Amino acid sequence: MSMAVAGMIAGMALGFAGYFGGFAAFLLVAALGAIGFLVGRFADGDLEPGDFFRPRERDDERRR
Repeated sequence: MSMAVAGMIAGMALGFAGYFGGFAAFLLVAALGAIGFLVGRFADGDLEPGDFFRPRERDDERRR
C-alpha cells in the first residue's frame, strides 16, 4: 500500500471520528494512530527503542 493511500485512509478515519464522536474522539483516534505507526516502525525494524532513550551528542563532542 502506498503512503498516499495510507494517508487517505487515516484522514478518512479521523474525519469520521471527528464527525460522529466529536473532538475528543478525533484526538483519541489520532493518538492511537500515532502509537500504531510507531509500533509498526518497530516491527519493520526501522526504529529501535534506544533511538528514543539515547542522549544526544553535543556538537563539540562529535568534532573530536
